[in-house]
Amino acid sequence: MNFSLKHLIIIGICSLSAFVHAQTYPNRPVKLIVPLTPGSGVDIVARILAKNLSETWKQPVIVENRPGAGGLIGTSAVVNADPDGYTLLVQSASYAANPAIYKKLPYGSKKSLIDVSLLGITPYLMSTSPAGPYTSLKDLVIAAKERPGELAFASAGIGSSTHLVAEYFNQVAGIKMTHVPYKGGPEAIQDLIANRVAYFMIAFDTAINQVNAGKLRALGVTTAARSEVAATIPSIAEQGYPGFDMSLWFGLWAPNGTSSAIVRKINADVNLALQDREVITAYTKAGIQSKQMSPEEFRKFVLSEIAQYQKIVSSAKIEQQ
Repeated sequence: MNFSLKHLIIIGICSLSAFVHAQTYPNRPVKLIVPLTPGSGVDIVARILAKNLSETWKQPVIVENRPGAGGLIGTSAVVNADPDGYTLLVQSASYAANPAIYKKLPYGSKKSLIDVSLLGITPYLMSTSPAGPYTSLKDLVIAAKERPGELAFASAGIGSSTHLVAEYFNQVAGIKMTHVPYKGGPEAIQDLIANRVAYFMIAFDTAINQVNAGKLRALGVTTAARSEVAATIPSIAEQGYPGFDMSLWFGLWAPNGTSSAIVRKINADVNLALQDREVITAYTKAGIQSKQMSPEEFRKFVLSEIAQYQKIVSSAKIEQQ
């Protein structure tokens, strides 16, 4: 038996083993690592998904929050986990933003994790204080152009997706504003309500509750179309910025080395979950739209998002951390 034939036999045995493993997967609890705090948009998505997959897989799917360092702590935990499909990462668009803002990551975003599935997308809601002078997006832009660099916008931290989406809007609108980073969203919202900053790009599910309570004023959603949950709020695109389309999205990743058979099984089961009526209802309540992708489609999407955030950071001349 020559080497080539031996090699082919070994490959065949390994492929068969991976297939059998995927057929029995999962046969024990699966852990979803969320690198942000409980109650965050990522956490909400993970718990909705976990409930459905627990029923489908007949195994516990446990959500574990490991916040810190802009999501890097929890992400690193998944990178270093066994590549067997039992430890997965649920993260937001920050996953694509981090390579643009950090000089060195404890993981290689393009090779340390496998892109498994897109879980959903939601707009950011550009919000201002009802106590402030801006009753429309046009008012804000006019004021910013009249006083370059004097008005401030908030973010949930330097390099956060809320920061970069705001920088992108400022670039598109041709305005210059001062960035005020906060330790997190709650602190930024409090100062926004107090009218200490002009605007904040807030995750939709968080902002809409404040808008409905009269604590915030909505200036526009960041997706190209209006949200079905709040159809009266215009998109930024329709207010003079055609083509403006930025969303907060959520995805699922596995450690590099996870077999393609298991990745495809997880992807298939997740896509079925995204079609479930209970999941759709829970998503809609949070202003999230489910969208199905294959692993290859999700990989292409993630790479395009990384490239877009890198372009935003470069154009805004944001110093890497």
